[in-house]
Amino acid sequence: MKRFLLAVGAVLAAVAAIGICFTNIIMFIKKKTDEEIMKRETDDGHDVFESFERMEKTAFVIPSAYGYDIKGYYAAPHDTSNTMIICHGVTVNVLNSLKYMDLFLDLGWNVLIYDHRRHGQSGGKTTSYGFYEKDDLNEVVKWVKDKTCNRGLVGIHGESMGAVTALLYAGAHPDDGADFYIADCPFASFEEQLAYRLKAEYRLPSWPILPIADSFLRFRDGYRARDVSPLAVIETIEKPVLFIHSRHDDYIPVSATERLYKKKPGPKELYIAEAGEHAMSYTKNRDTYRKTVQAFLDKIT
Repeated sequence: MKRFLLAVGAVLAAVAAIGICFTNIIMFIKKKTDEEIMKRETDDGHDVFESFERMEKTAFVIPSAYGYDIKGYYAAPHDTSNTMIICHGVTVNVLNSLKYMDLFLDLGWNVLIYDHRRHGQSGGKTTSYGFYEKDDLNEVVKWVKDKTCNRGLVGIHGESMGAVTALLYAGAHPDDGADFYIADCPFASFEEQLAYRLKAEYRLPSWPILPIADSFLRFRDGYRARDVSPLAVIETIEKPVLFIHSRHDDYIPVSATERLYKKKPGPKELYIAEAGEHAMSYTKNRDTYRKTVQAFLDKIT
């Protein structure tokens, strides 16, 4: 009996260790510092920081439904109510969004950038890869519509986790959401993405790690990995979507975007960038990226 209890105890301890350790990685993923982001962006040729400091803009604070503040900036230099909202990826913040801000300002759009929960200046204790972020995005969209008195178009550009957030938001708000979306390198399913990264980074099988971690994630942060699935909601999105992905993305496979594009009904476009790795489609293909976005916007407006 003693050996049996010891064995049971050892199994339970192993389960707890797996669940806690893996969900810690998910919920509290290490973020890049401002200095790291600025160095990378500068090294990649995005000379945007001094112009951002000089730019006339409005800093804003929006209360999240989850009890913290969402913080960002709104720049409206153009005589239009058309507004593009930029959603950054995981581990970065608004500093990563400045290159896209410059792009859309140059294309004649007013632009809003903001920090996701637990990133940059915004509050929030955990990262949920779009599950809670989509509701924060809803508050941001409402803020823009109030700011512009519901005039003009509202578009959302998202990169990586930001793209997932945009698509989950679009699925939850098919009628009262944004007017169109640009989804740059999203995953199709969080479950699939976790399994892919487990194999790629740790050479570990998804079972039994993911089922254990999923139960702990539900207990600790209130959702399951299957709840973060653009693929599950993509068929409800009728608004136009421009899908973008680098062909050689080794972090989120290009097949994720191809599957989303195939399943989405209604207006849609697909741009597969020939150069660049994850979240580098614009950096490595600037002219083609800009022309693709411009052509898409021309059809919207």
